[in-house]
Amino acid sequence: MNDSSIKLSEEKVFKDPVHGYVHVRDKLIWDLIGTKEFQRLRRIKQLGTTYLTFHGAEHSRFSHSLGVYEIVRQIIDEVFEGQPDWNGSERILSLCAALLHDLGHGPFSHSFEKVFDLDHEQFTKKIILEDTEVNRVLRAVSPDFPQRVAEVISKTYHDKLVVSLISSQIDADRMDYLQRDAYFTGVSYGHFDMQRIMRVMRPKEDHVVFKSSGMHAVEDYIMSRYQMYWQVYFHPVTRSAEVILTKILQRVKALFHAGYPFKKEPHHFQSLFEGNVTLDDYLKLDEPVILYYFHMWEEEEDQILRDLCRRFMDRHLFKYVEFDPAEQYRALRELEDLFRKAGIDPEYYLAVDSSSDLPYDFYRPGEEEERLPIHLLMPNGELSELSRESTIVQAISGKRRTDHKLYYPEDLLLDESGNLELKQTILSILRKF
Repeated sequence: MNDSSIKLSEEKVFKDPVHGYVHVRDKLIWDLIGTKEFQRLRRIKQLGTTYLTFHGAEHSRFSHSLGVYEIVRQIIDEVFEGQPDWNGSERILSLCAALLHDLGHGPFSHSFEKVFDLDHEQFTKKIILEDTEVNRVLRAVSPDFPQRVAEVISKTYHDKLVVSLISSQIDADRMDYLQRDAYFTGVSYGHFDMQRIMRVMRPKEDHVVFKSSGMHAVEDYIMSRYQMYWQVYFHPVTRSAEVILTKILQRVKALFHAGYPFKKEPHHFQSLFEGNVTLDDYLKLDEPVILYYFHMWEEEEDQILRDLCRRFMDRHLFKYVEFDPAEQYRALRELEDLFRKAGIDPEYYLAVDSSSDLPYDFYRPGEEEERLPIHLLMPNGELSELSRESTIVQAISGKRRTDHKLYYPEDLLLDESGNLELKQTILSILRKF
């Protein structure tokens, strides 16, 4: 008997605000949860800087990962069991991939990745495949089992049905984070009838399809996702915090390379600055570590780093105006010059941030990006792509919405020190945006 089939003597449960309980009977899953790499996810917020906008958004990638696992467990054990197109031998692989899919996320993940040119998916693979506690637990199943888990997460596994459970336009990952993020931010947008969606799921060859009788529940999910992106994930205040966070990391990196004598040396960042970060270095970074450094850097001699850290820690964020890059790029160049004349470095205090989302689309021949459509299983047994049957989804299919905002420190421009006339000129230009 290999470790994949061993059951715990007693079922373990986690009380969960979204799913009620997360159930664990497989020893392999319980052992993975107990690894230090998985426990690290308790110290990584699911929504990064969103807690500065919605104060309840303090939940972790640990709780989200458990939620994705629980959804996949319910689908496999309660919906797919006995279905002709489901290969039951892939059960434990699917559960492991669901549990570990976010394992490589770093602190304030997306800002962190952008500054240091990192890819959390590559670190997820490294944690699974290299010398870690997670790898040792997975290898107890078989020598090739870690590789199979990594392939599911990277969407290269041969059984595309298994991949689609955690990577598709309607998957366990999205179904958990929409509901979980809605719960902890206190908004109503992300709620949809997940139980109904799961009841109408069916395994069909290499992907999941949905009985046409459940189309309206799927429509509700699509619209919930659309609303969550624009009301929560792309909230302009959250984006302001991300801009400042990004600028802090950029400033520290620039100071390090310039030989600046830090009062608090950025030891945990050194390999990142030098471009040779190891897995061990990466795993030592979590959000409490980052915030500790920010707190220490509030006392640095460098005025820009000190100010940016105080802004982030005390929530003194940048203001914003709507920005049209096609029409207003000349005004932006003028503002950059005026900022320099006013003694305010535009590299750190003037930033354009863009958000873009495609709520639903389907594969179009000739396009590079593959989009697997959502298919409905019609009463006659044929499959029909969702937007062909739903006028609501048809109306938003393929329609990408993009939003640009220009962020700036209004308080510095309202301060009465320095060239007041120049600052008033800057403010008058910003008010015309």
